[in-house]
Amino acid sequence: QVQLVESGGGLVQPGGSLRLSCVASEITFSRYTMSWYRQAPGKERELVAVILATGGNTNYADSVKGRFTISRDNAKNTVYLQMNSLKAEDTAVYYCNANARLLDFWGQGTQVTVSS
Repeated sequence: QVQLVESGGGLVQPGGSLRLSCVASEITFSRYTMSWYRQAPGKERELVAVILATGGNTNYADSVKGRFTISRDNAKNTVYLQMNSLKAEDTAVYYCNANARLLDFWGQGTQVTVSS
C-alpha cells in the first residue's frame, strides 16, 4: 500500500523557519515528480513547489520564491520543503504529492501555523 507521510509542521513565529519532510513507501520514488501543496481555511488547495523526477528541476509559486526550497533524497525516499522567512499567510495544511503520469498519491497533510 502506497503511503506518503508528512512531518515537521507546527507553530512558528513570523520570520521563523520550518522544514517539512515527506517519506514515501511502496513506490519507485525516483520515478515520481514530487510536489508540496497547501490549503488554507476557506481556500482552494494550491501548488507550492515541485521537483521533477529526472534532472531535479524545481519550480515554485510566486508567493514562496526566494523563501522556500524543495529538495529530494532518492536514497531515503524523502522530499523536503525548507521554509524560511515564514509569514502569517503561509499558515495552511501542507500536503505531499507524488505523481507519475496516471499514478497520483497524496499524504495526509501537516499543519503549519505562523503566528506570534
